[in-house]
Amino acid sequence: MKKVIAILMLIMMTVLMIGCSQPTGASKALAAEEYVSKLKEVSLPIGETIVYTAETDSNNLLGRPNQYTSKVNFADTTLEQFESDDPQGGSVEVFNNGADAKKRKEYIDSIGKESPMFIEYSYINGGTLLRLNKALTPEQAKKYETEFMKIN
Repeated sequence: MKKVIAILMLIMMTVLMIGCSQPTGASKALAAEEYVSKLKEVSLPIGETIVYTAETDSNNLLGRPNQYTSKVNFADTTLEQFESDDPQGGSVEVFNNGADAKKRKEYIDSIGKESPMFIEYSYINGGTLLRLNKALTPEQAKKYETEFMKIN
């Protein structure tokens, strides 16, 4: 009888462990730096990059509740770069979910509507927001959008 109970407990524990583990096909969400690397791999004109930490993020949003979990700014080598600590091209911001990314996009878009000098291109892919400088032509922005949307 004790052997039967022990075997049943072992089976039950095994089933519980399998149920709580991550599925084999599941993947970890990409960080902003990985998105930028993938965009570079398809020959988009990305130059200098800045990877932000909670300490270096001038917006003080990195890692805060409902904000991005990773952020990278990048230069587009086709644009004339300004004297600035920030590369002029775009940024990738990764969030925990699509709803948070959408709220951020809506916020940024509302600023551009109120003050056209701040308008920019922006695209959401899952929980990731790609923001592009308005100095890019619509054709250039479309290339970024197309390649960004292919990233899983």
